[in-house]
Amino acid sequence: MKVKVLTRNPDEYMRETKKDIHKVPRNYDPALHPFEAQREYTRAVNAVKLERIFAKPFVGSLDGHRDGISILGKHPKSLSCLASGSFDGEVRLWNLPTKKCVRSIAAHDGIVRGIDFVGSGEQFLTVGDDKTVKSWHTQLPSFSEDLPINTVISKTVLTGISCNKKNNTYATCGELCLLWELGRNEPIRSLKWGVDSLQHVAFNPVEENVLATCASDRSIILYDTREPGPVRKMVLEMRSNQLAWNPMEAYTFTVANEDYNLYTFDTRCLFGATQIHKGHVSAVISVDYSPTGLEIVSGSYDKTLRIFSYYKNNSRDVYHTKRMQRITNVAWSLDNKYVISASDEMNIRLWKAKASEKLGVMTPREKVSQNYNAALLRKFESFPQIKRIARHRQVPKHVFNATREHRAIHLKQKIKESNKRAHSKPGTVPHVSLHKKSIVEVKE
Repeated sequence: MKVKVLTRNPDEYMRETKKDIHKVPRNYDPALHPFEAQREYTRAVNAVKLERIFAKPFVGSLDGHRDGISILGKHPKSLSCLASGSFDGEVRLWNLPTKKCVRSIAAHDGIVRGIDFVGSGEQFLTVGDDKTVKSWHTQLPSFSEDLPINTVISKTVLTGISCNKKNNTYATCGELCLLWELGRNEPIRSLKWGVDSLQHVAFNPVEENVLATCASDRSIILYDTREPGPVRKMVLEMRSNQLAWNPMEAYTFTVANEDYNLYTFDTRCLFGATQIHKGHVSAVISVDYSPTGLEIVSGSYDKTLRIFSYYKNNSRDVYHTKRMQRITNVAWSLDNKYVISASDEMNIRLWKAKASEKLGVMTPREKVSQNYNAALLRKFESFPQIKRIARHRQVPKHVFNATREHRAIHLKQKIKESNKRAHSKPGTVPHVSLHKKSIVEVKE
């Protein structure tokens, strides 16, 4: 007679240690899980609440400057190196992991207007109000004094600098847009399009021959170094303070404007902005892209930083502290984890790009849990309760009141325009989208 006995292997259900986790077989038949959607929704609500609880973006500050900070410069290769220039002409190099100043240079007489690293970062250039361009070694030579490698005296005022990372050329702006070559004391080219002065210049990180400037006549001018002169000029309603190119799309750039907004443009069609980023309640001073090209950080005179997705109108996060004053410059670290801001109360602040992200090493279980929660939030992001929790931010009182006032003004303008259109002959009051309203003229 055969006897069948039910047996279980202890290796399948017993753990060698308490931390061992065995894979539990699961039947994915939806008929066996009638409340799966409800359970996932509850988990998504808990995930978004935990995200807001753990949202502590401030990492630390870099103290040492004796005057307001005017400009920041990122090292193209080293994540730990940062350069900063102040209103008193001092340039400092910082070690970000230790939050300490490793070098201090009395570089210029007056405000430091621009800092940029050359090529792989072995040298960096600075410009100031004293009409000089100075080049420095990034590493301090141990056998000599801290003196510049070369000093170039310009005939015109200089307000900005941008280095071409693929060759030994750089561009400066001021009364003219000038192209220079390292080691030469005279500019190799001068580019002008009937503008009084230029306040910012930026080389395209993808297309090495393309650069753009922001001018005092509210225009943005595009240049191609292969062409004899400027290529295109676009005039906005108000002046742009800074410009940043998308590092992943050579044809996309974003400008920080005086009308409290940021505008993203496509160089292939400049007759309308592809996106308008709103939220600031004062002039936007600085802008920078994340290395992935998917997000933008901006700093404003309203004493706040905002982080935008490049394809969305509203910011996903806003950073502020009680002591932080007007933002003068912002930068996004090349590892996509940190945002750096400089303000005119002599502090450089380091922030997490994702406010609730855990710093340090994560275990595999933590990574799986984090990815699962992120997937849940993407799945249920349009649900009212989750959207309300995810969007809620505590902002300073002056920002809150100004936002409410601007919203009322914008609503009145819309009502006035719709009434004018309703009581006029058809076609006499055309509807113009906001993406085209801010552009006054495009010249080629």
